[in-house]
Amino acid sequence: MSGHQQPRVPRPADPARATLSKAAAENFPVAPFFLPSAWRDDLMALYGYARLVDDIGDGDLDPGGADLRALGVGPGSAGDRLAALDAFEADLRRAFAAAGRPVPAADAAVAGEGPDGPPRHPLLRGLVPAVRRHALTPEPFFGLIAANRQDQRVRRYASYGELLAYCELSANPVGNLVLQVSGTLTPERLRRSDAVCTGLQIVEHLQDVREDLDRDRIYLPADDLRRFHVTEADLAAPAASASVRSLIAYQADRARKLLLEGVPLVGSVRGRLRLLLAGFVGGGLAAVDAIATAGFDVLSGPPKPARTQLLRSVGAVMHRARREG
Repeated sequence: MSGHQQPRVPRPADPARATLSKAAAENFPVAPFFLPSAWRDDLMALYGYARLVDDIGDGDLDPGGADLRALGVGPGSAGDRLAALDAFEADLRRAFAAAGRPVPAADAAVAGEGPDGPPRHPLLRGLVPAVRRHALTPEPFFGLIAANRQDQRVRRYASYGELLAYCELSANPVGNLVLQVSGTLTPERLRRSDAVCTGLQIVEHLQDVREDLDRDRIYLPADDLRRFHVTEADLAAPAASASVRSLIAYQADRARKLLLEGVPLVGSVRGRLRLLLAGFVGGGLAAVDAIATAGFDVLSGPPKPARTQLLRSVGAVMHRARREG
């Protein structure tokens, strides 16, 4: 054996771990410790799926190309987000086929040659047990892909109605899947879940005004910008003007009202699921409060709630759900 130290060989990137690690930065707990381990595993698998498809659509994949290589996307397509989303959709079909729930392809160009073996990306392989265990329906998964395809061609929204239609694809499917995993999906719960998810999406848009603008995207309805006399140049300023603050306050109030529609949803379930849903609603409300505490200036930096603020908000939602239930 040689006495010389062998050069260290870099370990290959772990695209699954890199994506799942982003859960800690969310406004709400993704898979908290108090849930049964099987639920935590399934919710993290759903988070990994949703986070990865968003990262593809936003161009936020970890450097090094591990995700694209896992999906079988060639170097020539690395800058083509639509090509990556097509490959991701094909891998989703492989996941459903592996779970015994094959989904016919509506578009042969997207599906390629169809499900040809197991999923290629580790996050899609990790999704298979959840799909099989809960007989998850494919529509919410495809909705998230459709939202990210829309992001590639739609960069402004004329009205609040247009923004709500986008949220039906980009946010509401997540709540649908959580209700499916927990076995509590009903039409009324889904209606309230949709309101919560849309509220959370609006809050995220408010926190990320600067980041979105850097990507040439604005998720503030154009008719509201006109109403508050806000221009795109105002959104690029280092700090928010009085008009921008008024606009953000108006959007934050919309988000708060949507999130409060989730209180009866929290009250309609029991046990640890109630605490999880209170975490979603309370996390969103705490983020709204943080925006208000910042004087609705989201341009100086994304306002985030402190942990104590988050815990107080979740407790308040739990108390209100018990009182109204």
